Parts: sequence; C-alpha cells; structure tokens
Amino acid sequence: MNAETTTPHRALRLGVAGPVGTGKSSTIANLCRALAEEFRIGVITNDIYTDEDAQFLRAEGVLPGERIRAVETGACPHTAIRDDVTMNLLAVEDLERDFDPLDIVLVESGGDNLTATFSPSLVDAQLFVLDVAGGGDVARKGGPGIGRADLLVINKVDLAPYVDVDVAQMLADASDAREGRAVIGVSRKQPETVAALAGWVRQMHTAFTAGGHVPQDPGPMAPHFHADEDGEGGYTHSHEETAPGHSH
Repeated sequence: MNAETTTPHRALRLGVAGPVGTGKSSTIANLCRALAEEFRIGVITNDIYTDEDAQFLRAEGVLPGERIRAVETGACPHTAIRDDVTMNLLAVEDLERDFDPLDIVLVESGGDNLTATFSPSLVDAQLFVLDVAGGGDVARKGGPGIGRADLLVINKVDLAPYVDVDVAQMLADASDAREGRAVIGVSRKQPETVAALAGWVRQMHTAFTAGGHVPQDPGPMAPHFHADEDGEGGYTHSHEETAPGHSH
C-alpha cells in the first residue's frame, strides 16, 4: 500500500473548553511542555474571527509551530464543537495526516460559557477549565460542562489568596457538583499540579490506545444568550437539536 492510500494513525483527541479568560491556552501550553518529550502532539484552536490563541501557543514555543493550527468559526463558537463539527473534524484529520503519526490532538474551543460541551464525534474526552479569579462559587453552580466533562480543571490556584478564594472548598464543591468525577487544581507555578494534569492525560492515552476508553456524550449545552455586535440586543440560542444538514 503506498503512502497516498495509507490511513493516518488515529490520535487521542482531547477537547479543552471553558469561559473566556480561565486559561484554556495556558492549560494546553502546560500539557505540551509536560508531555512533548513523550508524545507527538498537535493543537487546533477555535475562535470566531481570530487565530490569536494559536499565535500565543506558537510564541510560547511549546510545539513546532506547524503543528498548531487555527479554525476561525465565523459564528457561535459552540456550534463548531457541538452541532456541526465538520470544520474542526477536517482540521484534526488534516493535522493527523500531515504529521502522521500523532499521539494526541488537543482541540481548544473558543471562549465559552458554563454550558459548553464537545460532540463525542469530534473528541474522545474533554477537559473543562475554570479559574479561581472567576469566583469560588462557580464550580458548585454546575452545568453540562462543569458537571459532565471528563476532567474539571480549577486553574490559577496560586491566585486564590489575592481573590479571597478557599481553594480546598472550591475543589470540594466541584467534586460534589461532578458526583465524584475527576477534578484537579492547577497552577503553572506549582510543578506538582501540572504533573497531576499531565498524569491524567497520560492515563487517558493509555486507556485509549488499549481500547478501554469509550467517549461519553456530556449532553447538549443549555440555552444561552448571544449579544448583538452593537450590544443593544441579541438572541437566545439552544443546541438541543441539530440543524438540518449538520452532523453530530
């Protein structure tokens, strides 16, 4: 079989979602730094009109720049990870083909709200990222992303003293909201926390390659509001049903 017809190696595909400013890109940078010597990693970033997150990761030098690609969704960033994943799926498959073999592909969603979830047809597992600066009560408020992602990351825990957040309580509330599913507190300034995050990904990769991991659908996002560009109006958007012609 010649190279043109060989099926590329299928990488573990991990989605990374979370509200704006919680540190999704820095979480990906942490993982790349911790795991790049063990695994061949690629990254797809998402945003509506910009490739700024991809530029940030390239500037950080966490991977060869050509293995970091941006998808500009041009619309609701949630749609491209949940309702019609075509542009992201093609980007992932192109990356896997161009740099075959890749071990892990990280797909970063655009700035999300607390309801964001990936379609299991796009990723094998997903991380949801919060940060202590968003408030210690955010984790216990729940929602599909917080409650049912494979891993919840409470990021920037080193900032807790400056924003009056009890990290231990926030982690406990998160564990309760997730009914015991995995929660990890992380700070890029605390190597042991980054090691714990990398360890979770390592375990997920082991389960995936052994055929022991089955992607779980965390369920549709809750209805959420989109403001108009002028800020004077907007509309409520639901992802409960797939639009005609869209794939799940």
